[in-house]
Amino acid sequence: MLKLKSKVIIGIDLAGKEENPTGFALLKHKRIETCLIYTNKEILEAVNAAKPIIVALDAPLKLPKRGIFRKGDLELIKNGYRVFPPGLPAMKKLTLRAIKLNKLITKSGIKTIEVHPTSTRKALGMPTKNWNTVQEIFKKLGLSGTIKERRLTPHELDAVTAAFTAFLYLQGLTISLGDSEEGFIVIPKKLKWQEISI
Repeated sequence: MLKLKSKVIIGIDLAGKEENPTGFALLKHKRIETCLIYTNKEILEAVNAAKPIIVALDAPLKLPKRGIFRKGDLELIKNGYRVFPPGLPAMKKLTLRAIKLNKLITKSGIKTIEVHPTSTRKALGMPTKNWNTVQEIFKKLGLSGTIKERRLTPHELDAVTAAFTAFLYLQGLTISLGDSEEGFIVIPKKLKWQEISI
């Protein structure tokens, strides 16, 4: 079992536009700190200040080569998960922002993965949208910090879920759908959240 110790994991629920809130979560040794931030500059500053081992982004990191879906999106759908097509105009804006941000993060030598928090929660037997219950589950998993201090927004809880997916990824408890050309989407292996210890 991988112990977090001093390793920092970041989860980001990226908004399509800079004027809309982006959920940001920093996980370190069972403690999670969350907030809402807005601009690429703010996100990059927060990431670089934290010096994370990995950043999990809830946004497509590549566009489809053709059509509106990538191989990974179609594999998710085939496995019973619902995703928005990255090739749709509304999603394209988010995808282009994510591609730009991802390049800037990886330039610093930080590893990034693409995640889909709704699919993570579904794979782990959590509610996908019942936010109060989702927050309670993360508390039961042993997380402290912001999660215990106040009611988190859906953006923050998606960011927490993203960070948690990265935690599972580092333990080899995830699968990657897609290919190197259009990108991989990381989701947990089908586990019950009650069986996971942080």
